[in-house]
Amino acid sequence: MSSPAPIESTDNERRERALIAWLQEHDSILLGFSGGVDSAYLACVAVSALGPERVLAVIGRSASYPAEQWQTARNVAAKVGLDVLEIDTHEMEDPRYVANPSNRCYFCKSELWSVLERVRAERGIATIIDGTNADDLAGHRPGKLAAGEQGVRSPLAELGFTKEMIRERSRARGIPTWAQPSSPCLSSRLPYGTPVTTIRLAAVERAERALRALGVEGNLRVRHHGDLGRVEMDLVELARWSDAARSAELHDAVRDAGFARVLLDPRGFRSGSLNILAGVSSNTSPTDPVDSASLSRT
Repeated sequence: MSSPAPIESTDNERRERALIAWLQEHDSILLGFSGGVDSAYLACVAVSALGPERVLAVIGRSASYPAEQWQTARNVAAKVGLDVLEIDTHEMEDPRYVANPSNRCYFCKSELWSVLERVRAERGIATIIDGTNADDLAGHRPGKLAAGEQGVRSPLAELGFTKEMIRERSRARGIPTWAQPSSPCLSSRLPYGTPVTTIRLAAVERAERALRALGVEGNLRVRHHGDLGRVEMDLVELARWSDAARSAELHDAVRDAGFARVLLDPRGFRSGSLNILAGVSSNTSPTDPVDSASLSRT
């Protein structure tokens, strides 16, 4: 009887082997760890490639880091036996960050990576890496500049991993974050020029937590426009929450979080929509029914 034909590796599997080889070229790794889809996958592969004793994950804690994201990060770390160090970052003490210019992320990431670089040097760790993927290289990414200045490597981006590839490989490995929506820092919900304050960040976090408790799934953002909370969700969810009864529940939840007015954005979720309103991205359509001026009239 002839032997069965070998199963051919998929492109994603070959890419993952390349990632393992990349990691094994480094004596030890310090990973900037948020618990999101990308950093969770990278952490799991790093531990399997190098062993837990050669990988340190560092969580930077601040007012802009959602509590739910922190819990996810801790859960993933516990699942794979990952050593985690939690440190406080102090971007809220930097007036350049608080002023919330269009390059706000540069000041945040400069603070984060400078703190992690001190940890790397103190512990004699060879290389700092992050979970930036190939999709993240496009668009307005001032935080990437800060990472480059600190010598941070991005193996997922360097090897061409897209978010879709990372989700597929995460699912294959049984990593629970494979279907988790992306969740950037809470400051990303504030329009550029609106000062970043703990009060505003807390209102956004309360509103999004309340909507999750109601059952909103998928991508979700509560954009902070003064006393108005603009809610973005996936179009499938938007259809579910647009009937009168559910819409009333949603509006009440956002008001209870601290917003006097609520807008359920009919365009649905759009990554970087505040970049579009600020003119630093051009992904808008001339038929979009809501613009920056209309927000003040809602």
